[in-house]
Amino acid sequence: MNYPLELLQPVNYLLGTTEAEEAPLVLAGVLLSLIVIYLASKLGGELSRKLDFPPVLGELVGGVVVGASALNLLVFPESGATASDSLLMSALQIFDDISPEAITSIFASQSEAISILAELGVIVLLFEIGLESDLRELQKVGYQAAVVAVVGVVAPFVAGTAGLMFLFNVPTIPAVFAGAALTATSIGITSKVLSELGHLKSAEGQIIVGAAVIDDVLGIIVLAVVASLAKTGEVDIFNVIYLIISATVFLVGSILLGKFFNKAFHLSAGFFKTRGNIVIPAFIFALFMSFLATAIHLEAILGAFAAGLVLDETDTRNELDEQVIPIADILVPIFFVTVGASVDLSVLNPIVPENRQGLVLAVFLIVVAIIGKVITGWAVFGKPGINRLAIGVGMIPRGEVGLVFAGIGAASGALDKPLQAAIIIMVILTTFIAPPFLRFAFGDAAKEVVEEADAAS
Repeated sequence: MNYPLELLQPVNYLLGTTEAEEAPLVLAGVLLSLIVIYLASKLGGELSRKLDFPPVLGELVGGVVVGASALNLLVFPESGATASDSLLMSALQIFDDISPEAITSIFASQSEAISILAELGVIVLLFEIGLESDLRELQKVGYQAAVVAVVGVVAPFVAGTAGLMFLFNVPTIPAVFAGAALTATSIGITSKVLSELGHLKSAEGQIIVGAAVIDDVLGIIVLAVVASLAKTGEVDIFNVIYLIISATVFLVGSILLGKFFNKAFHLSAGFFKTRGNIVIPAFIFALFMSFLATAIHLEAILGAFAAGLVLDETDTRNELDEQVIPIADILVPIFFVTVGASVDLSVLNPIVPENRQGLVLAVFLIVVAIIGKVITGWAVFGKPGINRLAIGVGMIPRGEVGLVFAGIGAASGALDKPLQAAIIIMVILTTFIAPPFLRFAFGDAAKEVVEEADAAS
């Protein structure tokens, strides 16, 4: 439909003639980016699954392939890339005659749109992690899991932060962020391996899973603190105390008020009769909690995580899980692929002299990441005959939780390229080595369980 020129003038006045003309091209760039993201996530995830590794690692590696490290299909201005570096922008210029100024503006807008979608993806991811974190499991393992979790957070955080600052002269804020990335433990990966080995219901399995749940809670609080510190650029002890107290009160308060929220959620789910009667109220709650977290100067992901913990106790939890999964399938891969795409692994090329520090940092983080979790097994007391090595090894994989730290750290500008790439490599390696190491830690008993399962199938 052709509108009269006088009707379009107010639109051009509000948007600006140039912006209005560029809008379809920005949309085209976003659509091309999403095609690349979903292809990378599916191909990488499927390949990873065939190799018996977590699909999330495939999504990350797929992002690395299509990003600044290889194909340059998906690059971002935050990492120093320009429109001329993006092959997607070059593809757009083939279909339309775009000036250099216009393509720069289109590239910036397209990158911002993808970054916003990635932020929504990490909010959905933390909401999903909260739903998977069963608080009732904590009651079964009690203080044993709590001790393991605290040691597993404090030891790698202190060792990683202090080592980076005093051995490598890394500035305080990046060192704290990298140390915080070492605190994570992946519930999903550890639970999958324990289930395959037949040890999920064992004493070791219960302690590992319970500690991983507490690790998530502590890790999110740590992330909220260090991310907020990164925004100010300085370490203010009073600000740290405020953040710890506010994060703790926010999370604990949300859980204590869970029964009230659950009743309200149950009533709303019964009141609405149209499509999305369960999932939409759940996401309204998650987004509202994320907003509250940002309003008190915490991270939005803390609110999403708290919302997941609260709604985990609802009567419609199973149905909610089923409805959240497809939404997560759409949004979460955007986050993981963009994290991988924003990492330039060329900074770890040992041939270039200035890159060698990145490699040394990666080796250091990997050593701290492994030792800092393995020692948690010896923090268990009052359990004679417990397999301490298995407990420590079970805490090693960082998985998707570690990637959250890396992604938030990169987005905040706290991490430079070598340190960000070193963290990503640490996450990948710890996640890859955990399954075979855990199988080794359980020894012959694990082999017998696997052989019995194979025979039964």
